[in-house]
Amino acid sequence: MVKLRRALSIAAAVLVAIAFFIGTLWALNFVTPTVVPERPTQVTTPALPQATRPSVIVAPIAIALPVIRQALDDAAPRALSGKPELPIAKVLSRSDVAYTLERSPLTLTGRADGLIIGTDLSGTLRVTGQIPEKLNEIVDGLSGGTNNQQGGANAKSRPIDLRADLKGRVAVTSRPKITTGWRLEANLIGKTDLADANIQVAGVKLNGAREVKFLVDRAMTDQMLALSARVRDDMFIEHAARREWTKLCRSIPLEAAASMPALWLETRPTRAFASQPRVDANNVTVTLGVQADTRIVPEQTRPDCPFPAKLDLVPPMEEGKIAIGVPIDVPFSEINRLIESHVTDKTFPEDGTGAASITVLGAAASAAGDRIVISMLVKAVERTSWFGLGTKATIHISGKPALDQNRQTLRLDDLAFTVDSDAAFGLLGAAAKAASPALQNALARNAVLDLRPALANARKSIDRALEDFRAQGNGINTDLQVTGLRLVGVEFDQQVVRVTAEVDGVVRVAVSKLPRR
Repeated sequence: MVKLRRALSIAAAVLVAIAFFIGTLWALNFVTPTVVPERPTQVTTPALPQATRPSVIVAPIAIALPVIRQALDDAAPRALSGKPELPIAKVLSRSDVAYTLERSPLTLTGRADGLIIGTDLSGTLRVTGQIPEKLNEIVDGLSGGTNNQQGGANAKSRPIDLRADLKGRVAVTSRPKITTGWRLEANLIGKTDLADANIQVAGVKLNGAREVKFLVDRAMTDQMLALSARVRDDMFIEHAARREWTKLCRSIPLEAAASMPALWLETRPTRAFASQPRVDANNVTVTLGVQADTRIVPEQTRPDCPFPAKLDLVPPMEEGKIAIGVPIDVPFSEINRLIESHVTDKTFPEDGTGAASITVLGAAASAAGDRIVISMLVKAVERTSWFGLGTKATIHISGKPALDQNRQTLRLDDLAFTVDSDAAFGLLGAAAKAASPALQNALARNAVLDLRPALANARKSIDRALEDFRAQGNGINTDLQVTGLRLVGVEFDQQVVRVTAEVDGVVRVAVSKLPRR
């Protein structure tokens, strides 16, 4: 009986101890307040500098050959006349030697080696005067004296009025080049061809085209020199570049989310460049480009953008393009909101299997060196007994931010898992730790920031700003389109995660009419 009493006393003491232990754990589960998870001691992440990205706009300006041909045709003289110095004029009295030429409409042909400008010439060479008496007697003697039979004054001096048709062609080759001083050199080379224009004076056959060609060559040279000087002195390239330069030098308002402050994209052009004109069968194409620094600023600015005195010459550029860098700042508060919506008050494993479960009570993200740490206050509960023992702890999952170009998202890679309260987790043994991978996997799936809304706003802002460059009318048609937006980099500090995107596009300028000068 004494032994039975002693055994009952021991059993009662053990039950009391177990009841006290279980009661204490249940009290901890329900009495301990839910608090924001403590962040671990972290490596300081330097503040991000103002984000500056290089941006480039390259615009091929195609001038249609019919436009150039019409401008040249309007400027070139349509007729040419002069008095060549024919040797026969020296032996004639009251002589007058003159020619007149008219040209056909100009033709313009584009080839890889330059522009070929051509025109056909047609006109008349006219020689008038009187054959002197002595020369007339010699001619009469040689011809059998037929002129002496006419009697009177004609026996001594015979008037002449001779005409010959002139036919020919002028061809001028231009190999245009652009200079570092924003000017265009025409580089003209001309050639004249005239068919023989024979006349016969006093029995002597003369080719008047030879002397006429000399005068036509001289007139063509004068015209080429005048045209070259006019093209060289024309500042149309510089004026057009200055106009677009001024449009670029400004701040562009960016659309932002409701919780974000107003931001501006400052564009500051810093360099201008061009490739040499390219000639083909349809156009003369001059490709101009501008490089600019772009950065996000909290207020509208008036950047200083001095126009470059020198134009950089670069190798041929075939296509027009737009590449504008746009930094997008996402505050950690927005990241926290996203994480909490996906994991707070969720229990893992989600299918209810396993020896223990982990419920997330709160979560917050922060920067730690080159990683982002998500700290979570969790409650772990074992399922192997009917006691349902549980404990709370703070766990940290860190990862390196990575961009998904196709999905346009920001996610965490290279995840690492640590627990602040290993002793508390130890109360539940391996069962609670076995449930941790489910939480880690869920976080990897859900801690993904969708950047598409922010990128869509940035694209919309850039597209609206480019409206100023879509010039229409006055013979200029600008086709400028934003074709896409790429993610090119990510960085962060204690306040924000900065994703840098690049707006891509194409631009082409077609000139269908040149200003009259």
